[in-house]
Amino acid sequence: MSVGANTFTTVAHMTNEELLKATCPIINEIGAAFYFIPETSAVGKELNLRGMEFYVLGRGGPLGDCDGAALAAAFGYFKPSMIGGIWEDAKAKCDPRAAGKAHLECAAALGRAKFTGIANLDAIVEALDAVNNAADPDGLSLYAAMRTEPLASDAPGRAMQLLALVREFRGAAHLIALRASGISTKTAHHIKRPDMVTQFGYTPEEAPVITDATHAAMTAAEKLTDALVEPAYAVLTEAQRTTLAEGVRTLAAALKA
Repeated sequence: MSVGANTFTTVAHMTNEELLKATCPIINEIGAAFYFIPETSAVGKELNLRGMEFYVLGRGGPLGDCDGAALAAAFGYFKPSMIGGIWEDAKAKCDPRAAGKAHLECAAALGRAKFTGIANLDAIVEALDAVNNAADPDGLSLYAAMRTEPLASDAPGRAMQLLALVREFRGAAHLIALRASGISTKTAHHIKRPDMVTQFGYTPEEAPVITDATHAAMTAAEKLTDALVEPAYAVLTEAQRTTLAEGVRTLAAALKA
């Protein structure tokens, strides 16, 4: 398999490892594309929620009226007191489940704006649906909750919602992999997003010590994450693998257009 800047060539038999490598990084990037765009912020304002409040209450809303500490554990990465506080403030203004439904509808709206008219979109949606339906939600609280929400029936809207869901699937699995590898999500955040420490609630003084052993453990966690999500992707036929690998690139380009 060869991946260039603007081309994608598949071999006759794409392995699960190749499929994950080709699709998961792109899904991780574009599955959150609707979070902070002006259109989403406008919906949040209609619910009396500021930007971060709608992000937290909307993304976590399918969990229902849980405590802020439980929400923080489902999200990971953020300083619990910060993200839990935002959750408590936001849910005092809006029902979490209502915010969750509105948030997913914002994803659908972006899909309709960007994906309408894309060739082979129905097949891309079919492949994403297959992964989502095959995913095991056990222990993946945020993903499991989001998967209970109804999805759009139209292909453009459903495509963006599925990107968000499949992204959440891997993200939740990664939290388990980090714990199994002996890494806190705080440490993982400092490694992956060193330029966003303050946005996630931490002060420079709270930075963990990062060693070669920490990086080795992170590598192990990434491999374990792949192992956890691989069965969901393994259900795809060869044609669906090609469709998904090429399709996520097409959707990424459409979102940037």
